[in-house]
Amino acid sequence: MTTEPGPRSRIRLALTAFPARYGLPARPPQADPLVQDAYRQTQFLLGEELAVFGRAMNLQLAIVAANAKLRTAPATALFGLWSRTYLYLSDVCELMAAGSYATCAPVLRTACDCLAAQRSLIADGFAEYQEWLARATGQAKEHAAMAMDLGRFRSGSVLAADQRLGGLYRLLTDFSMPNFGSTTLQTAPDSGLQRIATAFGSGGFHLGWAELVVGWLLLLGHEQLATVVSSGVLRIEGEQLSEHSGLVRELSDAIEDPRRCRAEVAGDRFLIRNWRRAASGAPKRILL
Repeated sequence: MTTEPGPRSRIRLALTAFPARYGLPARPPQADPLVQDAYRQTQFLLGEELAVFGRAMNLQLAIVAANAKLRTAPATALFGLWSRTYLYLSDVCELMAAGSYATCAPVLRTACDCLAAQRSLIADGFAEYQEWLARATGQAKEHAAMAMDLGRFRSGSVLAADQRLGGLYRLLTDFSMPNFGSTTLQTAPDSGLQRIATAFGSGGFHLGWAELVVGWLLLLGHEQLATVVSSGVLRIEGEQLSEHSGLVRELSDAIEDPRRCRAEVAGDRFLIRNWRRAASGAPKRILL
């Protein structure tokens, strides 16, 4: 197939839409009792962490609104990948609040990829995006279609160099693959040394899983804000900078809270601390 590139000068860049506000998940209407219970317990037990996450999401939108008139290629590249990360985090929060923990890891893994891509582009001055933009669209006459160059882009070096983001990416990859251990942890979280107890399609509220996912949301929200604030592409000043400084402390405190279920790198494996279904349960450790 031959593709004739379109004239570069005709490509106009614009940000045409964005939400005014982010809202935390609402109570699911007429949902399964297990879903209703997952929502209720998530709000009750993790309400403070969710409030911090909501503020981080709304600060992102405030920064977008303040820079909505930018028409540069770096801003367009950043907005595109950042938008994907924002939507992934928003959707995962909804899934987590409904107790759908097994669906969270693949989405968050892709959010890590998009975040790392932003950092890679920033580091090289958006050179690869500029090259792609010059050939982005054209005409595919054989198909009577507009052709868009895929522009394959990987940023594995960024993930490898970042201890926190890279470690999380490794863990989310293991949870996203059909590995036996991670599958058991997602579908049979109450299993022990002598019994695997699988809950097919619905496992109900699990405090350990909810705290893990909330921790990942807080971490990626923190890293996304740090990326755009330090990018040099956007105008961020005054009230937004002040709010970001305050949020950094709150996000860091919530992420590092030793009482929350969390996963740590342990050599080539991961150690999960404070694993339990309910707040009244005895916390335990799992080496995955």
